[in-house]
Amino acid sequence: MTNETTQLITDIGELTTQADGEPRRADRAMLVQGGRIRWIGDATHAPAADTRVSVGGRAVLPGWVDSHTHLLFAGDRSAEFEARMAGQPYAAGGIRDTVTATRAATDAELESTVQRLAAEALAQGTTFLETKTGYGLDVDSERRAAQIGARHADVVSFLGAHVVPDEIDTRDYLDLVTGPMLAAVLPWVSFIDVFCERGAFDVEQSHEVLLAGRAAGLGLRVHGNQLGPGGGIALAVELGAASVDHCNAVSPADLDALAGATTVATVLPACDLSTRQPLAPARRLLDAGVTVALATNCNPGTSYTTSMQFAVATAVLQMGLTIEEAVWAATRGGARALQRDTGADAVGSLVAGGRADFQVLDAPSVAHLAYRPGVPLTIAVWQRGQRMPRPPAL
Repeated sequence: MTNETTQLITDIGELTTQADGEPRRADRAMLVQGGRIRWIGDATHAPAADTRVSVGGRAVLPGWVDSHTHLLFAGDRSAEFEARMAGQPYAAGGIRDTVTATRAATDAELESTVQRLAAEALAQGTTFLETKTGYGLDVDSERRAAQIGARHADVVSFLGAHVVPDEIDTRDYLDLVTGPMLAAVLPWVSFIDVFCERGAFDVEQSHEVLLAGRAAGLGLRVHGNQLGPGGGIALAVELGAASVDHCNAVSPADLDALAGATTVATVLPACDLSTRQPLAPARRLLDAGVTVALATNCNPGTSYTTSMQFAVATAVLQMGLTIEEAVWAATRGGARALQRDTGADAVGSLVAGGRADFQVLDAPSVAHLAYRPGVPLTIAVWQRGQRMPRPPAL
């Protein structure tokens, strides 16, 4: 089948498009051609097509947009996880262990890890994926991470300002991040990110990093307010960052600032559970009018999962979101956090003329994503109009 062949996806029991104002609807069909959706409508009025694919009354929705991951790493931090589960607090120190392992890894080893995790995410319905550098923390290692990431993810964010490595003082490292390191990664990255947190970078240092990225033409993103109150949210809003991620400790002033801004608050529930932090106040954010995204934060230390379904189920069962709000946050919300929810190549929604990135659930409704927690429901995935093969069993 060529990419120009028309496919009619039919017998859709429930279609979630995430188009503005469009409710979930039954008995729908979609015509796909050339990587795009050419028509959506009532199944009884479906046009002719070269092939028909019946989904047998199952639910169809956009592919997940995972807007926050750290897939470019080596090593294992399961011992750190066990220690946290036994009561040891998380303070970002384990990042340096991953830096040591990542620097020592070969290109092939790093490539194999990110390939494996990206394939795992795709099989679970993630059709658009961001990942970050940030486990190299020297010029050559960050350049290598950016290059490998660009081959396997849709968006790469430069996170040289993750933590300060042991071999250099903070001032010299900031000069490196905002100078030679930024220049080295620039051809492969779309955003600059900073871990604005105790144990990492303070507000003034984070401001310097973000301004350097903006001057180089990059979009801005912030890790903020994860481990406690801080200035990350206010900084993100002040500079017009695309997103501020974590948002566990949100003050009334932070809430007001986000409510009046375009900055997306990205919540990472799998990370909150793994670090035993209070869950981010997603319900309070939404009620204040803040745009919220859900992401996995897949990384080896604090959130080793690629399952967006797990994030959605947790958001519904433990964070107080409705199923519609959680699915929106994991699709259209993630796209907005990456500034990819509008325009000709928008993701996170299903509209005539838009990208044909969607998934089929082995369920009649998206409600089953939380109704059946822990059950992998995605049984088929289309990316740019092509049905993706299922990964082989071992």
